[in-house]
Amino acid sequence: MSPKALLDTILSSLDDSKAEETTHIEITGKSPVADHMVVSSGRSHRHVNAVADRLLRDLKDAGLDAPKVEGLPACDWVLVDAGDVIVHIFRPEVREFYNLEKLWTMIAEEEMAQA
Repeated sequence: MSPKALLDTILSSLDDSKAEETTHIEITGKSPVADHMVVSSGRSHRHVNAVADRLLRDLKDAGLDAPKVEGLPACDWVLVDAGDVIVHIFRPEVREFYNLEKLWTMIAEEEMAQA
């Protein structure tokens, strides 16, 4: 599956499961781990679990065998490593605390300042 098709599948799945405030961050060349990062929120532990479960089913249906998953028991922050795309699904207060979007924005600003 191409990175673009994978990203489209993930974004569609998150939208279908009513994930909130979904943000896509392009990290190509900024991280050797992946090309894209997606950050999204669920309203509660139960919603985060449902969003993650739906995403895993949709990825399997799309032909991605076994993405790596962390955080499912607690469902405060679930990380899904789908290869070229890393997905973070947070409860809102946990997302606010870690503020990954700001971290990656700061990295991009530092790179632009060095160029």
